[in-house]
Amino acid sequence: MSTLKYRLLGRSGLRVSELCLGTMTFGDDWGWGAPPDEARAQYERFRAAGGNFVDTANNYTNGSSERIVGALIAPERASIVLATKYTIAWRKGDPNGAGNHRKNMVQSVEASLKRLGTDYLDLLWLHAWDDTTPPAEVMRALDDLVRAGKVLHVGVSDTPAWVVSHANTLAELRGWSPFVALQIEYSLLQRTVERELTPMARAFDLAVCAWGALGGGVLSGKFTRGGAPDAKRDTTVRRTERNLAIARAVDSVADALGTTSTRVALAWVRQREGTVLPILGARTAAQLDDALGAASLTLPPDALATLDDASAIELGFPHQFLRTDYVKKLVGGDTIDRFAFDPHRPRV
Repeated sequence: MSTLKYRLLGRSGLRVSELCLGTMTFGDDWGWGAPPDEARAQYERFRAAGGNFVDTANNYTNGSSERIVGALIAPERASIVLATKYTIAWRKGDPNGAGNHRKNMVQSVEASLKRLGTDYLDLLWLHAWDDTTPPAEVMRALDDLVRAGKVLHVGVSDTPAWVVSHANTLAELRGWSPFVALQIEYSLLQRTVERELTPMARAFDLAVCAWGALGGGVLSGKFTRGGAPDAKRDTTVRRTERNLAIARAVDSVADALGTTSTRVALAWVRQREGTVLPILGARTAAQLDDALGAASLTLPPDALATLDDASAIELGFPHQFLRTDYVKKLVGGDTIDRFAFDPHRPRV
């Protein structure tokens, strides 16, 4: 089995494994997850491979995920980088039982700590932006949790780039704890994040944790190699002609390299510019074993080019406009072709 390497989590000094164990599948409350014994098998394989980064959330499988994770990591809590999330509704009928605001943040974290059986979190994610809470309230409240020792680092998930950059600028100016990582959907099927989110992450030195790296299973070869759809989960929305064509390109590269489609799709994400950490979400230990093999796969340039071409998107305005030769010379002057650096690399 592959021995995972470690990377720094953004601007922090925290060392995390290059693959993260996602635990949205831990617990069968939703009808399609892994029962506790299967979750344990996955966790043990992940640890045997050198993995130390475990990701859960307050709402995963109605709280069962946090309870299972807490029990699994208890004997070695100090060695685990434990991440969970707040924001998503967890108390019905209460308007303050969801959202990014301070009240929900504090109450959600306290509830998560109890379910996880720990007194601190290594990383707390804001799960998704609610469009109502002022960024200053969010960043000050997160900083208070850090200063209280209940949270060591903070991250942000599923949030517009302008909000993240605003929030981190506020944190830097006011001496609060900044976001050190960004969690987003990122795969060969979902590259629209390359318009704003991933350039912003590189500019602020945020680690990117990629969920959905297998495109809901489409990139695993499940549907392009004669597999049957999962009767318990409706993945029809992902099985478009474009997505299946990209999946077939993944299959072709995998066959040429003598490996699996799952590993190729994950390796492509892992080899993106900056610190990009795929989150592995599996329902069985066998699926996780296959995914862990991506850590030892380095895609050659021709394979990367094939996949990039098959999944290419239009960056749109202003990116494509700014990259035309005419505009580049207007903005950069007539010596731009002699620059020894990339004038389009984001800088802050």
